[in-house]
Amino acid sequence: MIIDVHNHADWHGHNLQRTLENMDKYNIDMSWLLSWEAPRDEYSPDNAAGVSPRPEYASILPFGNAVSYAERAPGRFILGFAPDPRRPDSIDRLSAAIEIHGVRTYGELKLRMMFDNLDAIRMYKFCGEKKLPVTVHIDYEFDSGSLYPRQNYWYGGGIEPFERAVRACPETIFLGHAPGFWAHISGDDKYNKEPYPQGKVLPGGKIIDMLRTYPNLYCDMSAGSGCNALRRDPEFAKDFLLEFQDRVLYARDYFDNIHQEFLNSLGLPEDVLAKIYAGNALKLVPIEGVKA
Repeated sequence: MIIDVHNHADWHGHNLQRTLENMDKYNIDMSWLLSWEAPRDEYSPDNAAGVSPRPEYASILPFGNAVSYAERAPGRFILGFAPDPRRPDSIDRLSAAIEIHGVRTYGELKLRMMFDNLDAIRMYKFCGEKKLPVTVHIDYEFDSGSLYPRQNYWYGGGIEPFERAVRACPETIFLGHAPGFWAHISGDDKYNKEPYPQGKVLPGGKIIDMLRTYPNLYCDMSAGSGCNALRRDPEFAKDFLLEFQDRVLYARDYFDNIHQEFLNSLGLPEDVLAKIYAGNALKLVPIEGVKA
């Protein structure tokens, strides 16, 4: 079984039919469909093509689109929803989505906000009570080439605020994702200088230390950032996946097959691959009648 724990509805030109065809092509049984909402001045206009924003907010990847997919293709999707925790109605909205639509994950959290913001901590603890894993997107500051509406699009505030959040909420499962997370696989100083660092992984990587310290931290290996972090040093990647085989989850955030191709090239034991491809996802989000 294969579960993709990070994808989106109506993403990169893929409607429901194309998404299902793509999943079938790569033997993906289920996908977690994550939404993304943010204030209008916190996301690049490049992300907003075709979006109809509310007066102050835009659902760049609307939760309603994911709900539509789940209704039209039963059994293929797990719903994720991440209302901005800074909004006063955020927990009420998430609670309603859990009750009405069966939301099982909180994601994708992608905001210009320190991830240990006190309102966010309150949301994470609510997610811990409801057994919803939390998927976060971390980016450092890099020049976007323009001045407005923002010179750059950092998210989360870096690894330190994220670590404080993980430490503060031991009953909540966190999935780290994106360049600002995966660059810390290495102990070099490239994490805030290059979004996709290259070269051998050096000892002392922050996420290695965090994984060994915090049992509630997991890894979402999606996108170019996750695949690049592992492909930059395949020998290290194999050791990393063996050590943390219970806390790395297969994910794409796109519609290619680079993650499967890389994973299958490493010669990992079948039981380890089974955990990464589906077992760990089923541990976090159990599905009735499906064994982890």
